[in-house]
Amino acid sequence: MRTNLSSLISLNRVSTRYYKLDNPVERSVITRFEKIPTHIYEHATEGSKAIAAEIGQKIRRTQAEGKHCTIAAGIGNSLRPVFAELIRLHIEEGLSFKNVIFFNLDEYYPLSDKVHSTLHQLREIFLSHIDISEENICALDGSIAQSDVVEYCLSHEEKIKSYGGLDIVIMGLGRKGNIAMNEPGSNIASITRLILTDADTRAEATRNLGLEQLPNCSLTMGVSTILSAKKVYLVAWGEDKAPIIKKAVEDTTTDTLPASFLQAHVNASVCIDLPAANNLTRIQRPWLVTTCEWNDKLIRSAIVWLCQLTDKPVLKLTNKDYNDNGLSELLALYGSAYNANIKVFNDLQHTITGWPGGKPNADDTYRPERAKPYPKRVIVFSPHPDDDVISMGGTVRRLVQQGHEVHVAYQTSGNIAVGDEEVVRFMHFINGFNQIFAKGENQVIASKYKEIKSFLQNKQEGDMDSEDIRTIKGLIRRGEARTACTYNDIPLQRCHFLDLPFYETGRIEKMPIGEADVRIVQKLIHEIAPHQIFVAGDLADPHGTHRVCLDAVFAAIDEEKKEKAKWLEDCRIWMYRGAWAEWGIENIEMAVPLSPEELRAKRNSILKHQSQMESAPFLGSDERLFWQRSEERNRATAELYHKLGLASYEAIEAFVEYMPL
Repeated sequence: MRTNLSSLISLNRVSTRYYKLDNPVERSVITRFEKIPTHIYEHATEGSKAIAAEIGQKIRRTQAEGKHCTIAAGIGNSLRPVFAELIRLHIEEGLSFKNVIFFNLDEYYPLSDKVHSTLHQLREIFLSHIDISEENICALDGSIAQSDVVEYCLSHEEKIKSYGGLDIVIMGLGRKGNIAMNEPGSNIASITRLILTDADTRAEATRNLGLEQLPNCSLTMGVSTILSAKKVYLVAWGEDKAPIIKKAVEDTTTDTLPASFLQAHVNASVCIDLPAANNLTRIQRPWLVTTCEWNDKLIRSAIVWLCQLTDKPVLKLTNKDYNDNGLSELLALYGSAYNANIKVFNDLQHTITGWPGGKPNADDTYRPERAKPYPKRVIVFSPHPDDDVISMGGTVRRLVQQGHEVHVAYQTSGNIAVGDEEVVRFMHFINGFNQIFAKGENQVIASKYKEIKSFLQNKQEGDMDSEDIRTIKGLIRRGEARTACTYNDIPLQRCHFLDLPFYETGRIEKMPIGEADVRIVQKLIHEIAPHQIFVAGDLADPHGTHRVCLDAVFAAIDEEKKEKAKWLEDCRIWMYRGAWAEWGIENIEMAVPLSPEELRAKRNSILKHQSQMESAPFLGSDERLFWQRSEERNRATAELYHKLGLASYEAIEAFVEYMPL
């Protein structure tokens, strides 16, 4: 049910189409900036299958030789699809783990409750689903006495050596380049030890695990211990890991970035997906490694990069600028800097429009959207109940004001992102309303109030909310979404709450996309028969919901294509970005400028979602509120256009067209 992603891949500039296919170059040339073998996969699923297959082969080889296979692993989100594939190999293809000796890379310290240990997490997501022997699980113990820690860590190192060392280490990558719990500053010679964990690392772990607080310290395998393994896999999926991947792979080795120490390993592999590869030189600046097959987007990317490098607007670039910075190919292609400059300047100019639904009765030759039909039926898909206003609130208002029939489809309930205090506030109101207006006669409300109050008072860290509380949290978010729609003059009958089943687990971890999710989306699209679809293309979402919601829409469109739906013939699909990142300017195909008043109205729309202000549990590592992130991102896009020599606007919302094949 997965849609063809070739056009989405091109947005991330990850494609051999930028290298001359009729004159193949050696991999060593293309990857010459990379100091660790780096394998790029189209999707995390593909990469996870490849890694799991290699691990499975190693396990089977050691079984045939009558030997142990010693594996050390972490619990990062990037490893979950690898574990899932290993479990599948066990269940469906008979891969046995009887000869596997398993070590966890790190453990929180001190631990009073083993439910919150990394070992417990590993059991839940991996170990309890395979046939590994209990005596072969050699986990770090976070409950030992502090006076015994040094001796314990040394004995743990000896235990690893007693099994002949580590055969395989598989680990994720922290946002500061930490591997296991080896924080910046860790020595390349470090071994298993107690370490004080950075506040950001703890915050990332608490978000990933859905816990409120973790211990300040950890027991961790050292850098030297990890580097002693025969094979090391560093796994990272998602665009938010792209900057740190580039540093780890291409920059010099430094203790401020522990992952860079893998450059010294003879058999390390970095395994990443397309978004995580986005900042690698061969992807982002391919002209610096080889001859390119130039297309419009690559040309725009190169010239925008040259503008930023020289701090010049497009029309002031000279032949010397091109020659001095490795872009003489473009001079040969266009004959002069002026010709190349004017081409890119016009391309950028044509992306700007104040008519995101198309301007009626106007020449649309150079406009990003067509003039007809007018008015258009528009669906804005919002993964959570506030992504529509955070990401494209100004454009939504513009579409409504310009007479289009705008529908907003909220794909998930967003209930997990509502704090318990919001439920308490809501229940206080309901109970008070009942006492004042129903004179206390409605015993059902009074009873439910007591039940929910008792549950919250006794709720422990990590406990899943009851169904009633999840329902209330979902209702809170629905109410906020309706208020925002009303503020933007969208009739309530055009607000659609899809509540896709994949999301409704009650936990941070969601189910994979399913048939039911796709059918719900397809039904809505088929009924509305839109002329425009706006969908979240934000692959940097740290919890993955945006990506699954994107997949659901693309899969629904695929199903409609199979059924030869007529509406597809006259529909364009636009992707917006969320709170975490913006499209690179070389990819932007529609830029909608906002005035100061429109930006203020957008902020007001976001503020209607009161439960997502300071008390929201998942604001992420960025401490700014959503409206602040949104405004700064939109202003930065406008400033970039201005620096390139185009008009100066208060803010700009940006979109990329998705063209299904």
